[in-house]
Amino acid sequence: MADLAVDAEKAGLGVHAPWLRVLDSAVGYAIEIPAAILVLVEVVVLFAGVIARYLLDSPLVWSDELASLCFLWLGLLGTCIALRSGAHMRMTAVVGLLSPRGQAFAEVIAVVTAAAFVALILQPSYDFAINEIIITSPGLGISAAWRAAALPVASVLMILISLIRMLKVGSLAMVLGAIVATFAIGIGLVALKPVFEALGNLNLVIFFVIFLAGAIFAGVPIAFAFGLATFAYLSLTTEIPLSIIVGRMDGGMSSLILLAVPLFVLLGYLIEMTGMARAMVGFLADLVGHVRGGLNYVLLGAIFLVSGISGAKAADMAAVAPVLFPEMKRRGAKPGELVALLSSSGAMSETIPPSLVLITIGSVTGVSISALFDGGLIPAVVLALALAGVAWWRTRGEDMSQIKRAPRKQLARSFIVAIPALVLPFVIRAAVIEGIATATEVSTIGIVYSVVIGLLVYREFDWRRIYPILIGTASLSGAILFIIGAATGMGWALTQSGFSSQLAAFMSSQPGGAFTFMAMSIVVFIVLGSVLEGIPAIVLFGPLLFPIAHMVGINEVHYAIVVILSMGIGLFAPPFGVGYYTACVIGKVNPDEGMRPIVGYLVALILGVILIAAVPWFSIGFL
Repeated sequence: MADLAVDAEKAGLGVHAPWLRVLDSAVGYAIEIPAAILVLVEVVVLFAGVIARYLLDSPLVWSDELASLCFLWLGLLGTCIALRSGAHMRMTAVVGLLSPRGQAFAEVIAVVTAAAFVALILQPSYDFAINEIIITSPGLGISAAWRAAALPVASVLMILISLIRMLKVGSLAMVLGAIVATFAIGIGLVALKPVFEALGNLNLVIFFVIFLAGAIFAGVPIAFAFGLATFAYLSLTTEIPLSIIVGRMDGGMSSLILLAVPLFVLLGYLIEMTGMARAMVGFLADLVGHVRGGLNYVLLGAIFLVSGISGAKAADMAAVAPVLFPEMKRRGAKPGELVALLSSSGAMSETIPPSLVLITIGSVTGVSISALFDGGLIPAVVLALALAGVAWWRTRGEDMSQIKRAPRKQLARSFIVAIPALVLPFVIRAAVIEGIATATEVSTIGIVYSVVIGLLVYREFDWRRIYPILIGTASLSGAILFIIGAATGMGWALTQSGFSSQLAAFMSSQPGGAFTFMAMSIVVFIVLGSVLEGIPAIVLFGPLLFPIAHMVGINEVHYAIVVILSMGIGLFAPPFGVGYYTACVIGKVNPDEGMRPIVGYLVALILGVILIAAVPWFSIGFL
């Protein structure tokens, strides 16, 4: 994901009036402060539920309802924050090639398009909230409209944020031109409604391939592109009430399983802030840093340890790269090689529990999350060994004459220092995998544990960073949640069109059965991971393809692991993979330098995924 507004503003075309800056700041505080409070409320409510259930043996019957209500508000306010800061997942490779002026116009078009979708669902979302008034929640005894009101309120805020954002980036003429052009396109599509109604399922290609791809490559945030394509398809080709979009979005964003998303994001930030990540990496460096290529293995091991806990690959990489890269460069490693390994390790670790991708795919497909956690570790080990093999080959000539083995006392000291940090990932994974607690419950325990360790053991708890961390948690969670909501609506529309049955018939009719289907899935998800990023691709296509996998005899857990790893390769593969450029930013390396070195790692990853796909035992052997 990238914020084109940063480069676009360099063109100097935006409105620079003081009133606009004041309004922008006021709106920012109006959404950020409640969002930060809601993050804290979520932690307190859910941790109180854990204490009441496990220690006092007196469950709080209302805790889940309150957490769900707060979560939807938190997610939608986070969506507003992400829109204001340009943090929504989007495809910027094409638009990034334009001049600053061209980027400014593309940014304005993207924001206008996003605002158009929000404006279109404003009335249906209001109607949906009104209809929820008569429903009373059993635990809290309040109207369900308190929860449903989050979407219309957020819609109004997003329209206001969009207006401010487009004025900051483009000139008044550019903004008016973009609005007029968008309105004209809308009028033209409405005029063509009789033509669309006669085209049948050809409309799927028009709206979900051509229209959607055009919006994505134009830099429109993926969630809004999904939503607008769905709205256009349903309104122009069917008689289905448009309120159904809001209902499906609400359903996609209301899963209790997704409560774990903001909590694991917050946990990752805390692990980095409190020095726990640095302690883990320091111990690993002392342990094998003297071995030829040892720091490469340390990097892989460190990513393996911290991955999945944060919920954000950027947080995983940011916790490791700044600690290791300076020493690796001192030993002669080339920057391109470092960023290639860092990016590849991100793809390798996608299935390490408790990964947000595993939680997401379980929530949208119905596959047991506990089984996914069980099945994710060994495949990640297989890919880690494949990457380690490439790293060993490339460092076999490394000069180690100046590198000394860490003394035993230093090794023992670093191990003792790292124990509190090393315990956390193992406890979290064991608790979830063994069914002792849910992913949501474990994440709250991990948050409290990290705070205590940061305050009492490492004493690196920076209170000044708490507010930005809470805002970052809300923003990332909101971006993920809105994509899930929009993709849920889009998936429903595709299902109602008969597309899923046609896709099932096509893929199941291909010669080779399960073998062909698995091979096609690997290719498809590598491409989708590159273009759509991971979570959007899985949320959109998972519900469509998993029934087919089951029909051709592929175990659902096995298929999920292969799909996630394939998606991860696309996500971290240049030239389109967003994860690759994130790694470059974190490592402060020019993307061009890593293009050639990453090829060998990508080949190893692809061969590893093929091996995992061919040998189901890696995924389901311990279920």
